[in-house]
Amino acid sequence: MTAPLTPPPHDDSAHQVWQGPPPAGALAGQGPEQDGPGLRTELREAAVITVVLAFGGVLLGLLWWWLAPHVPLVGDVLDKSWVVYLKDSEGEQAVGVDGTFTLLGLGFGLVSALVVFLLRRHGGAPLVVALGLGGLLGSLLAWRLGIWLGPDADVLAHAQAVGKGVTFSAPLKLSAKGALLAWPLAALLAHLGLTALFGPRDPETP
Repeated sequence: MTAPLTPPPHDDSAHQVWQGPPPAGALAGQGPEQDGPGLRTELREAAVITVVLAFGGVLLGLLWWWLAPHVPLVGDVLDKSWVVYLKDSEGEQAVGVDGTFTLLGLGFGLVSALVVFLLRRHGGAPLVVALGLGGLLGSLLAWRLGIWLGPDADVLAHAQAVGKGVTFSAPLKLSAKGALLAWPLAALLAHLGLTALFGPRDPETP
């Protein structure tokens, strides 16, 4: 009389593979480095872009001081007191000063957005923040530099120095403070457009 045959134990190893550790190198290529530099690298690049754009305001300030129209003033003496008034009360030189700064800011914004896009096509939130912040800091620096390089801010002292009835230039003045936003806004919009048109695309799922 033979012993009854017992079935072999059920081998469920195929169902337990998931419990084991993944094979070495299975996750290679996956992680934050797959889609571009990590967050630390992006922050470092954003900091460099912010500093470069801020110092670009020096060039903007020089161009504004050189290209902006001069507002002519004339000094006179009334009742033994010096007064200063516009030589051409209907002139549009003051509007031209603001317009020159605005146009230069728009140009700087477009150029900075194009350069940043060509150097870093993947974009990212830190780069967008760097474009806006760097453009704003550059505009502020350009504004103060143009005022510092321009004619004397003390118009009464300037009128007394040149003499009665002599025409002299008014100090550079940015009446429309909204012109300071021309550079950052132009940079953000241009970078957004370039990224939408020519930026990398996500692969389509089959």
